[in-house]
Amino acid sequence: MLAVPMMMVLMGAAPTLKAQAGIEVLSGKPFDSAFVKDFYLEGNSIPTERRNAALIKTASGARVEFALLDTSGYSSAVQQKYSGMMISEGSISVCGVKLGVGSYGFGTKLPHPSGSGEAQVFFYDQAGTKLGECSTSKDTQLKTPKPLQVTVTGGKARLYLGVYGLDLE
Repeated sequence: MLAVPMMMVLMGAAPTLKAQAGIEVLSGKPFDSAFVKDFYLEGNSIPTERRNAALIKTASGARVEFALLDTSGYSSAVQQKYSGMMISEGSISVCGVKLGVGSYGFGTKLPHPSGSGEAQVFFYDQAGTKLGECSTSKDTQLKTPKPLQVTVTGGKARLYLGVYGLDLE
């Protein structure tokens, strides 16, 4: 029985982080195979940022990809509305907003950097209709903030947009 885990180590199996709730962060070949280079929103094909992307697998086995969008060169309306995208193969709750199978854009309204106010996150369908929103405060305990990352700590999975964390369930 020990041979199978050892084979996976020797063969370079992709590392994963797993929450007790069953959410795993996927990397390596699973991430490379699923990564979306361009995302369609409101008639625009917008490039995604590979360095600011994450792929998770939920307890039910559904994959969900999150990525920031490169909206430079697009209208100010698109730049103000959208900062990222997600594609989900199953139901997921992000910061209390329940989303099903589909693809979504999301945008953020951040407080002044020196302030301590909450950030707002808005979720949209591909046609640009707002589906929900939530608020979140800064996570001062986050050691190495990145523009987008998913962490799994103490049985909880969180999507971070900079220092603002959103619970994933």
